[in-house]
This record gives sequence, structure tokens and C-alpha cells, in this order.
Amino acid sequence: MLKIGSGAGFSGDRLEPAVELAQKVNLNYLVLECLAERTIAIAQKEKRKNKNKGYDPLLVDRISALLPVLDKKRFRIVTNMGAANPMAGAKKIIEIANEMNISCKVAVVSGDDVIQELDSENEVLENTNKVRDYQVISANAYLGAKALLPALQTKADIIITGRVADPSLFLAPMIDYYGWSLNDYETLGQGTVIGHLLECAGQITGGYFADIGEKEVDKLADIGFPYASIESDGTAIISKTPDSGGVVNLRTVKEQLLYEVHDPTQYLTPDVTADFSNVKLTQLAENEVRVEGGKGTEKPSAYKVSIGYDAGYLGEGEISYAGSTAVQRAKMAECILNKRLCQKIQDLRIDLIGLSSVHRTNLGNDQPYEVRLRAAALCKDIKEAHSIGNEVEALYTNGPYGGGGARKRATECLGVVSTFIERNLVDKKIQVEVITHERKENQTI
Repeated sequence: MLKIGSGAGFSGDRLEPAVELAQKVNLNYLVLECLAERTIAIAQKEKRKNKNKGYDPLLVDRISALLPVLDKKRFRIVTNMGAANPMAGAKKIIEIANEMNISCKVAVVSGDDVIQELDSENEVLENTNKVRDYQVISANAYLGAKALLPALQTKADIIITGRVADPSLFLAPMIDYYGWSLNDYETLGQGTVIGHLLECAGQITGGYFADIGEKEVDKLADIGFPYASIESDGTAIISKTPDSGGVVNLRTVKEQLLYEVHDPTQYLTPDVTADFSNVKLTQLAENEVRVEGGKGTEKPSAYKVSIGYDAGYLGEGEISYAGSTAVQRAKMAECILNKRLCQKIQDLRIDLIGLSSVHRTNLGNDQPYEVRLRAAALCKDIKEAHSIGNEVEALYTNGPYGGGGARKRATECLGVVSTFIERNLVDKKIQVEVITHERKENQTI
């Protein structure tokens, strides 16, 4: 039975649970899903500065930790850690393999970068704007499983890509392993359900699920990552690393099933329009949930594109107040900042952290003994952004009394919007390249 493990749910995810999963479970594939929309825009900027960069910042750490396990157990890794520069990421993997004297074959999938093919008159999905209304930094199409299949067929140890739809990273190994037809949308729909469940790693094993007094989860500090044992029709059992922290049960699986899903009858991916509405979950044993009943219909006619754009500069300033009148002094500081800044800075936001910074309202009757004020705004230029922090810092001596721990910064800000692009414009760009390193048997390490 095919076994696919989830070794990362985002770029900054923990390293140890993936290694533990690879060591303790006889996996066929370990998928490292590390690419969010803003992550790839940041990676594109890094690539512009240095043509040898633009891959995931933790690639070296992840691969260095996993290569010795891969060398021993010979599972395969599928990952989007290539980000904006999959070839550079692959070369770095080969460099690590060379240093460790481990044989490694890497297949590189490219073609998701569509900034040259993007039509400036395309409509943006999030609003009524068009692409031409943005200072575009990056444009990456969400490739599907089809783009990965030629790479899988090379029998490479590691397949590294850029932007691929999250569930497609898991679906492609299922298609390759069982020989599913790319037109068998019923089965692809079920496979997409499994990919969606695995894509966020620790979320399905209780991480994002946990809540004190409501949804208790044991040993969260040592949470294990999930894997799926998948049958030829896509039916699967979701479990986690043996003896690890966390839990896999009907509640954790249901929450992940609905994560980021607007319409469960039409979950759009590059491979299929998946239907989650008839999925059946069965608790078979402790930390074992059977998943079946996913379906699907024809895939969408276009690829979705994630567009990163220059959104200006974020100016921030923070200062703390403590004592019996902490809230009153923080509100006094808020009034001062509004008078000093609002005429020249639009959309200034001032939060009293610990009081009203998240829900924007204070529902409690108790007055906090300490509170932290944060002022922030998205600004057109760096000078304007710096002025926010400068005004907050000036509160030290210009009142109210007792402010401390002031902090200020101005950072370049990236925005993200989406559009669609015709499939043929993307498909003709997709390429697979293979690079290898062979062990030197007599090398002294």
C-alpha cells in the first residue's frame, strides 16, 4: 500500500517531526509543502538580488537532516522548496549530497513563472482592478500533478518544484504509483481530498486544533506529523508518527477537511474540481481515521496565478505602559499620535495590544495592569513610514509618563492578488531537468 508522509506544512515549519516520520514509518514518499503566496514573492526578490538564491531559506537545513535517512531507507521526497529558483535549489541539494558523500538524483520541475506571459488587462480576482494597476514583482501559476509526472518517472530521489498547488504535490505520487488516468476525475477527487488533509502537516495531528478546556491535545511540544496509507482507489487511512505527541481523530480530520474551503462541492485545483460533500470518515483505532467518498468533475479551464506586487512600506511603532492607569495613558498616547500623524498619513491604525488589538473591541470589565500600544500604516515611501516610529519614540519624553520599551521599524511590504491564465500558455513552459551525484566509495569523510 502506498504511504505518503507530510514533512512540512509551511516554510518555517519544524524540522524534527519530518525526520522522525521518515525514520519510523516505511514511507514511499515524503512531501515537504513549504510555499505560500507571499513566500514566493519574497523569493522572487531574493533571486533578483542573487541569481543563485530564491529557493526556500530552510532548504539546506531540511535536506541536510533528511538525506542520511533517505540514503538508508530510499523513500522519495517531493517538495516545492525550489520557490522562485528550483534549479538553484536542486544544485544546492546536490552540493549537500556531495559533502555527505550520498548518492542523490534530483529532478527539477520549472515553468510556473509566468510573469512574461501575464496579460496586463487580466482581471484580478480579489477586486475590480486589473493586473496593470499593480507594480508586479512576481507571477506564478499553480501547476498541477500533470507537471510532476515526468519528474516522478525519472525515478529521482528528490523532485523539487516552484509553485504547485498544495494537494497536487501529494496527488502526483498517487497517480504515478497506481497509474490513475488524468481523466478519472472521481478518483482524482478522492486523491485530492487526501492531499488536502496532509498538506498542513501538524494541523491535522492536533496543532491548529488544540484549545484549552475545549479540545485538549497531549504532548503538543512533541507533536508528530501525519502520513496516509492509500489504497488503489484513493481510500486512505490517516495516521501519525508512532509514539509522538498530538492526535488524529474525527475532529482533527474534519477541521482540516474544511480548512480554506469555500464551497466543499467545488474545490478547484489544477487537476480536478473536487467534491468534499460526501466524504466519509471512520475512526478505526487510536490515531487512525479512514477517509473515503471524495469525488470530482472536470478540472478548471485555466490555471490560477498568484501575483506578488510592491505594496509600499509598512511603518510601525510600539511602546508599553504599565501600572494602575496603564490603559488611560495608552489612550492618551493614542490621541497624541492621531493628532500628530493623521493629517499626513492615511489609514493609520493604532492598537492597544492586550485590550483591543485583535477583535477591535474590549469585551472584558477588568482593566489590564499593562498594555502595549502599536501604531502602524502602509505608506507610499520609506520616509513617511519612518515618521510613525519616530512619533511613537518621541512619547518617551513628550508624555504621557512611564512609557517604555519603544520599538520602531519601516519595512518594504509585498502584496498578493490572483488572476487566471490560459492553460496552453503555461503547459508549453513546463520543463523537467535531472542532475545527480554518485557516491565515491573510497572517499574518507
